[in-house]
Amino acid sequence: MKRLFYTIACTLMCTFCGPYVQEAAAQTYESHLRSTTHEERAERRAKRLAEDAKLIDSIVLSHNFEFNPQSVQLQPAGMMKLLSNPNYTLTVWRGSMDICLPYYTGIVPPYRYTLLNTGSPSLNDYVTQQTDYGWKVTFNTYLYASMEYSFVLDIYSHGGATLTINNTWYNPVEYMGTITQIY
Repeated sequence: MKRLFYTIACTLMCTFCGPYVQEAAAQTYESHLRSTTHEERAERRAKRLAEDAKLIDSIVLSHNFEFNPQSVQLQPAGMMKLLSNPNYTLTVWRGSMDICLPYYTGIVPPYRYTLLNTGSPSLNDYVTQQTDYGWKVTFNTYLYASMEYSFVLDIYSHGGATLTINNTWYNPVEYMGTITQIY
C-alpha cells in the first residue's frame, strides 16, 4: 500500500511539475544560444553537415543501400503523386537488386500505373561517380527477363535522392526520396 501511495504521489507531482521543467529547459537552451556567437553556431552546423556527408559517402561506397521514395512523376511533365506506402523501396545489396515501386507503362496516354515488384541477381555497368552535389550511381538490369531498364540515382550529400528509371519502350519515371543504410 505504501508503494502505491508513493507511485501516485510521484505521478501527480510529475503531472503538475512537468510543464515547468520543460519551460526551464527551453529557457536554458535559449540562454545557451544567446551566449554563443554566430560563428560558433555556423561552425557547429558545418561539422554536422560534414558528418552527414561522410555518412552518405560510406553508404554509397558500400554498395548496400535502400532508396525510399516519397513521390513519383512520369517524365517529362507528368503529374507528381505522393507515395505513402513504406513497402515501396529499391534495395541494392551485394551486386543484386530488389525493387517494389509503382511505375507508369504505355507509349501514349492514358498511361497505366503498374507495380515493379521483382528482383535482379546481377547489375550490369554499375558505376559510382562523385559529383559536386554528392554521388551519381548508374546501372542497367533486365527485369521480367526481356526488358532492359536503366537506373540513374542522384544522391545528395544531405541524404536526399532522385531515382530515374528509363526503359526503351516507355517514358522515364522519376522518384524523389531518401537513401538509408542497410545493416
